[in-house]
Amino acid sequence: MPKDRKYIILAAPSGAGKTTIARHLLNAGLGLEFSVSACSRTMRPGEVDGKDYYFLSAGEFCRRVKAGDLMEWEEVYPGHFYGTLKSEIDRIQANGHQVLFDVDVVGGLNIKKIYKDQAMAIFISPPSVEALKERLEKRATDQPEKIRLRLAKTKIEMDRASEFDVIIVNDRLQDALAKAEKLVRKFLDGR
Repeated sequence: MPKDRKYIILAAPSGAGKTTIARHLLNAGLGLEFSVSACSRTMRPGEVDGKDYYFLSAGEFCRRVKAGDLMEWEEVYPGHFYGTLKSEIDRIQANGHQVLFDVDVVGGLNIKKIYKDQAMAIFISPPSVEALKERLEKRATDQPEKIRLRLAKTKIEMDRASEFDVIIVNDRLQDALAKAEKLVRKFLDGR
């Protein structure tokens, strides 16, 4: 791995705001490009294959794992696989950009293990589990049972926050955006 390559990892429980923060960083002139993850879940309304995710069947996902095409992956929910294609990292670096990952907590920690000091792993924390529950309900993309599963997973993910380089509590969005941008800019500049 060339030493000048840097990797930014944003991870959080579902609904904590990591995608909003990722979008902000991508538009901040930092030379970042979004790493599109692969997944085996069905596409939600408005999502685009190759932009939001690379949507694969569970069988295709498992075939790609066996072929060694993924740098990291996990079964996030039963039958729902998520991971990072090696070809996606190659694509971004061929464009001359630094990689921005927007991933779940385990995926983020797995990526940090691979890139070590070349990566900054940022955990985006909701102000509380109750606030996260409200956000997920307002988002209205999941059924109540799915929200219950996400909240159960949140408690486990929050316990792993201390394994990240930085924790940003997303209580006030503008403050979280500013803090993330400042931290990432400093890391990319080597300070």
